Amino acid sequence: MARTKLENVYRDNNDEIFISVSCGVDKMTGKRIRKKSRKTSTGKKFSSEEEAYAEAIKLKSQYLESTGYSNYHITYEQYMNTVFVPYYEADVQESTFTSRKPMLKIFIDRFGKKKLKDITVQDVQFFRTWLRSKNGANYSQSYASLAFSMFKRTLEFAVTMQYLTTNVASRVTAIPKGKAVVAYWTREEFEQVISTIYIDDFYEHLCFVMLWVYFTTGVRVNEGCALWWKDIDLKKKEMRIHHMLLFKAKTDWTRQPYSKTEAGSRTITLDDDTVEILKVWKNRQEEMGVKNFVFSYDSLPMQKSTISRIVKRYARLADVTEIQAKGLRHSNASYLINEFNASVLIISKRLGHSSPEITLKHYAHLWSGVDKELALEMTGAITIKSAQQKFFTFNGNQAIKKDY
Repeated sequence: MARTKLENVYRDNNDEIFISVSCGVDKMTGKRIRKKSRKTSTGKKFSSEEEAYAEAIKLKSQYLESTGYSNYHITYEQYMNTVFVPYYEADVQESTFTSRKPMLKIFIDRFGKKKLKDITVQDVQFFRTWLRSKNGANYSQSYASLAFSMFKRTLEFAVTMQYLTTNVASRVTAIPKGKAVVAYWTREEFEQVISTIYIDDFYEHLCFVMLWVYFTTGVRVNEGCALWWKDIDLKKKEMRIHHMLLFKAKTDWTRQPYSKTEAGSRTITLDDDTVEILKVWKNRQEEMGVKNFVFSYDSLPMQKSTISRIVKRYARLADVTEIQAKGLRHSNASYLINEFNASVLIISKRLGHSSPEITLKHYAHLWSGVDKELALEMTGAITIKSAQQKFFTFNGNQAIKKDY
């Protein structure tokens, strides 16, 4: 059985499509309920993964409708565990659901024992304040905004499923996303960082290669974690990005056969320096018996939190700006813009954005240096030469001093 990109949609050993949908937990036995099908509601075999996905959502909805979801006295925790969480898990990619589980737990811890119908506007407003308050969760504005939006979504679905008549959260002002400022390294700072790495040591050599590839290619942290050597053609000087890593534990991970977005699946052309660095590292790995993962010292994938610690460790050692792991992606954008005056179209393609507008939304401020250079180049470009005699007589209301 092979998982597809769409949740609850699978292919068997004969490459035939089928669905397997989790419908929550049986209230009597406590066992998880799972519905399976190989056909549409009209009795035809699935002709595409998209058709199967639509049927999975329909199957989930029909089950919920038939099991008396309109329980007027249901608590928020019961609603979340039996209705929203199973629905949400089926509706999003596994990686998205995994990253949102801690957030969903926050909601349940906060409102779990309260009856769904008894949640008030005041409760929601206090929760909004708690998310940002220094005496509360004190989350960043971007995370608090996402959390509040997600909580509002849980109540909106309760309205859709007829547990509630109105969504009280819609009467509370949303938390603005704010403009996230991500710190990044300049070329000079990156040079300082790599000058502190002792590559004769196998693990430090790994750190060097990892930082170099992230800085020069701009791949997402998760995309880099999933890189295998078969994704890189050193002769053609190309790196193919088409996997993401779902990491649960060092020995419990999955290379998902798709990227964050459709545009995220892409091929990046590598410069000669990067190709040479990767050749040397591949030979070093082979000597140590390490296989598959490019960023690995033991044939197992690197964890994102480990990469973050490596980035901060060398930033402190080099005495440069401390950045997050994702700051290496911003560093790459800055490097391409300020060092090579790269166009937004090229950067958008290399970063795997769905459109140049997305690139401009995140990186427009990085072109400020280019504007200064442009202004310098404009100086003297236009020859200034005025006329030696008058060609017009103005008959208007202009008041001009004759002795000017």
